[in-house]
Amino acid sequence: MANVNPFPPRVVIAAPQGRSGKTTVTLGLCAALAARGLHVQPFKKGPDYIDPSWLSEAARRPCRNLDPFLMGEATAVTAFLRGARGADVAIIEGAMGLYDGLDLDGSGSTAMLARWLDAPILLVVNAQRITRSVAALVQGYQHFESGTRIAGVILNNVARSRQQDLMTQAIERYCGIPVVGVLPRDDALAIPDRHLGLVPRGENELLVPAIVAARDAALANFDLDAILKIAGATKRQGDGETRGQGDGETGRPGETDSQFAIHNSPFAIHNSPLKIGVIRGRAFSFYYPENFEALQDAGAELVFVDALRDARLPAVHALYIGGGFPEMFLDELEANVSLRADIRAAIENDLPVYAECGGLMYLARAISFAGKRGEMVGALPVEIAMTGKPQGHGYISADVVAANPFFPIGATLRGHEFHNSKINLEGFADLPGLTCAYRLTRGRGLDGARDGIVYKNVLAAYMHVHALATPEWAHAFVARARGTDL
Repeated sequence: MANVNPFPPRVVIAAPQGRSGKTTVTLGLCAALAARGLHVQPFKKGPDYIDPSWLSEAARRPCRNLDPFLMGEATAVTAFLRGARGADVAIIEGAMGLYDGLDLDGSGSTAMLARWLDAPILLVVNAQRITRSVAALVQGYQHFESGTRIAGVILNNVARSRQQDLMTQAIERYCGIPVVGVLPRDDALAIPDRHLGLVPRGENELLVPAIVAARDAALANFDLDAILKIAGATKRQGDGETRGQGDGETGRPGETDSQFAIHNSPFAIHNSPLKIGVIRGRAFSFYYPENFEALQDAGAELVFVDALRDARLPAVHALYIGGGFPEMFLDELEANVSLRADIRAAIENDLPVYAECGGLMYLARAISFAGKRGEMVGALPVEIAMTGKPQGHGYISADVVAANPFFPIGATLRGHEFHNSKINLEGFADLPGLTCAYRLTRGRGLDGARDGIVYKNVLAAYMHVHALATPEWAHAFVARARGTDL
C-alpha cells in the first residue's frame, strides 16, 4: 500500500514585489473557497498580526504564521502540518517579493518556504502599465532559483479586456503556465491602512465589506477549479500517491474567538486552577494562536480582559499584554481608570506580567499621539511618544544579560518588532528597581542597544516572540505564575 502524503493540498500566493495585491488575492481566494463549503486553512509567511486577522475572517479559521527565520525548516513544516490538520486546502500568503530574504542569498524568502513545503506558487502580478512584457517578468521569476515551482499567474489591477487578453496570451505562450485569475481595477477592493500596514480586522466591523468585495471578485474572476487542481496536484519526493482534496484527518479546528465568530474554539478555557489574564480587544489584538495554545498546553486557563470595557482586573496568577494600537484608543484607555489602577496595584504586589510593544506602551505613564496625551497604567516610570516613521521594523536577536521573571541569563532570543513609537529614556539609569534584560545583536528595541524593561515581576519589551520559535517562554511564564497567590 502506498504511503499517504501528509501534506494537504496547498498553494503559495506570492508576487514580484510588495504592494502587488497578494493580500487582496489571498483574502478573495480564501473567502471564495470557504463560500464553496471547503475548509480553508490560511497561513501568513513571516511575522505579522494584521494580515492574519483579515485572513482568519475570510477563511473562517484562525490564520497561522510560518516564519523561516524564527522557526527553521523542521519547526515551520511541523507548524504547517499541525495548522492544516483537517483542512481541504491550505493557502499561504507570502511576504514582500518572492525571492526577497534576509541577505543576498535570499535566506528566509517566500520561495524558500515554498520549497520547504513543496508547494506550487501562484504569482500575483500588478498589471498597471504593462502588457506583453509581463511574459519576460514571469519567465525571470520561473527560472531565478531552481526548485521554485510557479504554477500559475493571477493578474491584479487590470484596466481593460484588451490588456487582459494580451497579457494572458503572452504568459501562456512564453511561460507555459495558465492565468488562473484576474482582478479588475476596483476601489472597492482596497483595505484601509495606517502606519504599520492594514487596519486590524477586529477594530471596525465596517471594514468587513472589503472581504465581501474580494470574495465576490474571486468568485467572478478566478478559475477556482484550476487553482484547486494546482494546489492538489503535488507530492513530496519519496512520497507515494498524491493526496487528493478532502483526504486526511476529519477533525476540524474552528473558532478562534468571538472576534471571528467561528465555532468550536481551540482557545476554549480549560478547567484549571492556574489563571493567566490576557488583555485583549480592539486596542490589543496582536497575539499568535500558538502563544495561547502553548500557555494552555503548559496548564494555564486564559482569562480575557478588554482594556476598553472591563472595569476591573479579575483574580489572575499572571498577566499577558500583547501588542496592538493603543495610541488609537487613548481616550478610552485613559477613561478606564479603575482597570489601570488595578493593574498598577497588582504589579506593585509582584504580579508576573509579560508585555510586548503595545503592552509596554500601556504600562508606561502616558502615550502622546497626534497632539494628545493619554494617561496609561503608570507602572513603568517612562513615557511613550508616537512618531511619523518606523522606529523599529524587522527581526530582533537578543542576549539575555540581566535577571528577569521569564528567561535565564545567557539565553539567546529571536523575535521581531514593528513600532512607530519611541520611549523617553532620559534618566533611565537612575530609576530605582528598573533595568533592561536584553542586549540586542540585531534590531532596534528601546534604543538600538537594549530592550526588555524589568520592574519587579514585569518584563516589557518591543520584541514580540512566537511560542514555536521560543518554546521555553510558555513554560517559564506558567512556572512564574504558579508562584503567585490569588
